[in-house]
Amino acid sequence: MLVPVLLAGGVGTRLWPLSRESRPKQFLSLTGEASLLEKTLARLARLDDLGPALLIGNADHRFVMAEQLRASGVDGKVLIEPSRRNTAPAVAAAAFEALGAHGEDAELLVLPTDHAIADDAAFAAAVATARRNAASGRLTLFGVVPGRAEPGYGYIHAGETLSTGVRTVRAFVEKPDMDRAAAYVADPDYYWNSGMFLFCARDYLDALARQAPDIHAAAQRAHAQAHTDIDFLRLDAAAFAASPADSIDYAVMEDAEHAVVVELDAGWTDLGSWSAVAQANGTDAQGNSVHGDVVIENTHNCLVHSEGRLVTALGVRDTIIVETGDAVLVADRGSEQQIRALVARLADAGREEATQYRKAYRPWGSYEQIAVGARFQVKHIRVKPGGRLSLQKHHHRAEHWVVVHGTARVTCDGRESLLTENQSTFIPLGAVHRLENPGKVDLDLIEVQSGSYLGEDDIVRFDDVYGRSDAEPDTEIAVDPTSNNAPDANAAGRKAD
Repeated sequence: MLVPVLLAGGVGTRLWPLSRESRPKQFLSLTGEASLLEKTLARLARLDDLGPALLIGNADHRFVMAEQLRASGVDGKVLIEPSRRNTAPAVAAAAFEALGAHGEDAELLVLPTDHAIADDAAFAAAVATARRNAASGRLTLFGVVPGRAEPGYGYIHAGETLSTGVRTVRAFVEKPDMDRAAAYVADPDYYWNSGMFLFCARDYLDALARQAPDIHAAAQRAHAQAHTDIDFLRLDAAAFAASPADSIDYAVMEDAEHAVVVELDAGWTDLGSWSAVAQANGTDAQGNSVHGDVVIENTHNCLVHSEGRLVTALGVRDTIIVETGDAVLVADRGSEQQIRALVARLADAGREEATQYRKAYRPWGSYEQIAVGARFQVKHIRVKPGGRLSLQKHHHRAEHWVVVHGTARVTCDGRESLLTENQSTFIPLGAVHRLENPGKVDLDLIEVQSGSYLGEDDIVRFDDVYGRSDAEPDTEIAVDPTSNNAPDANAAGRKAD
């Protein structure tokens, strides 16, 4: 049985301000309406003998992972890695889970969820080739035929040809300089390292035990001591943190006795830059790639991306312009590799925009900050059918709720009422309250908070169907409008979950 292992723990700051720590690129719709994760899940439909997927990511993103997995219709489970220890221990934990669920015949197809593939049929054919090699005990990488000199990628130096499209692995080259990268494009023995793998779960664990026993032991303990939280499997935090942080390439593949590379020519890109996004989406005759409400004139070789507001460009060349609700990036295309450093500078300055996004997902739905000022905050809250926020109260703020779509069941100090479109209610400071959606369609409402302190740590939770504590707020964004930097006073309101 083939078990997809989908890696969803990346951050993707090179695509800031769209991709941030609280909403990384794998959950974004960068090449169409579906997110990169949803497209990865849809791609699995072309594969045979498929078992339930194992989706691995961190706790901050568990609800959006679960929601996109549910919406895809793919059977699967979400594994929570309690700390970032790179791919080797994460995949090892998935291997132990697959062996326990499916026995010694379990094969793992390891896929990053933040990449794009244009030709799903070619991808499925490469997977079929890799499965034939996995059956003979080989550990398989997918090597992409390079289309340009790319110093930001890792490369695989291929050796002997074993069969059509299958070669031994001679060496790995990590991020060569431009001259060497250009030479590799012209050399048929070099491939881009896609970060995708296929092998039997037992073969991977045996190789890991020989070559990185500390990682093997830590992952085994973390899985053995894991516990179920709602529908999530949480790996044991202490055991997982004890693992060295290492990738599959370094921990296993570089010294593996039976490593092979399968050629993948399927329009692959890791979408690691705004230029890569532009290339994946196509450009017009002037080399421009535009998204959203954009009007350009006399503009050449630019990417212009709007998430909401009208963005116009006039007489501009070789420029990246990205607009979101709370930040705008304007960058020369030759400087885009420095975006990560820019984001680090914002984070060092305490700017919330570096990591947090105004829209966040919760088990009951989502919320998005609309406006914030002195002693007030406005949010758009969406509660999916059957969703329930916790029964709670606040010591420092009152709330007004206005229903704009759907039906709300409101509990306030023991009194229950139903609100429909254009109806509103007031939740006084200190009132014990709850919001629910009893209907069959999404509930959309506008919440206006007012008070002396709007941090989301101002919450006393009495009951929660999702098993969260007071430290895990229903909504989280709170900033001081009088400061240019997100202040410590509201830091507790900026938790990831």
